[in-house]
Amino acid sequence: MNISDIKKLREQTGAGIADCREALKASGGNMGKATEWLKKKGLDKAQAKSGREVKAGVVDVYSHSGKVGVLVELLCETDFVARTEDFKNLAHELSLQIASMNPSSVEELLAQEYIRDAVMTVDQLVKSVSGKLGENIQVGRFERIALGE
Repeated sequence: MNISDIKKLREQTGAGIADCREALKASGGNMGKATEWLKKKGLDKAQAKSGREVKAGVVDVYSHSGKVGVLVELLCETDFVARTEDFKNLAHELSLQIASMNPSSVEELLAQEYIRDAVMTVDQLVKSVSGKLGENIQVGRFERIALGE
């Protein structure tokens, strides 16, 4: 394990330096296993935060070729996190997911396979961003409107 490995893992995952060092140590220097270790730790961190109150967030608006429109309310604990690129990107990814998969409820959305990475569910995606940003993140509500439906 060397500094360049820690730097590379940090760039790939966005995790902290100490977490990257610990992941590489736990995985014997294997980048793939270290990445999985960090994902699991992120999900564990998200579980610990799930009871905290969410009172900030964003509403993402997406239109697909003028035929499908989506509004998504994504909530977090602070306005500081709501303004981060990671949080805004998550809101947009959720809009894309809803536009293409048409879930009927938040529960169904969270249970769906994530369209960009079939290995994870949308719930795991949300929890990984929650672990990275250090706040409770929840999908508040969404609406999908398709032309002619």
